[in-house]
Amino acid sequence: MTALVAQSRKLLLWCVLIVGVAGCGGFGQPKTEGHAKLWVTRDRGTHVLLVRDVPAGLTALQALGREADVETRYGGRYVQAINGVEGSISARRDWFYFVNGVEADRSAAEYQLRPGDVEWWDYRSWAKRMRVPVVVGAFPEPFLHDVQPTWIVAAPRYLVLARHLAKLTGGQAGRRAPPGANVIRIVGERQFRAHLGNRGEVRAQLGVTTARRLVRDPAAVRFRYEVP
Repeated sequence: MTALVAQSRKLLLWCVLIVGVAGCGGFGQPKTEGHAKLWVTRDRGTHVLLVRDVPAGLTALQALGREADVETRYGGRYVQAINGVEGSISARRDWFYFVNGVEADRSAAEYQLRPGDVEWWDYRSWAKRMRVPVVVGAFPEPFLHDVQPTWIVAAPRYLVLARHLAKLTGGQAGRRAPPGANVIRIVGERQFRAHLGNRGEVRAQLGVTTARRLVRDPAAVRFRYEVP
């Protein structure tokens, strides 16, 4: 019981203090024209509940409230329920949200959507893992609209594949990346792995098989946290 209380306090502290944290280059100054995407899913993207276009310029919370029934806590900083699906400390399940495939670094009431943004809410268990910094399911985000440059790094035999991937992400291909850049490293393994660097850059590994799948169909792993 003590462990559960400790985990619960960690979760609530993260959800409330998330407003004051900064660091991901993907969260720049917004424009108010155009549209963004709103996704609502369950269980790490396994079940898709809602997909909508929403106006840019709204906050993430306003966009969600426009399309769904939302209950909040802590002065609107924490989403408790969407369309009646409610977070539960005892069940260790809650709503988490991403912007362009990166775990949000601030409250949904604070983030203002830019044109092309993907706002993604997912209801999942946090019993084994609370934080998931980067997911693959919004590809070619977070690379396409990030203010930081993106490099696709690969061995010489995979450079042609890297160039095709670079076209999708608005990046460049090569054998090395400059410091502070977002990096997708094409490696032999199949799975997608990613984390945030010290400067907020995304550092990802992508298997050759998955890279080829995404070149053929950029939506091949849509809505998923990881490569299935």
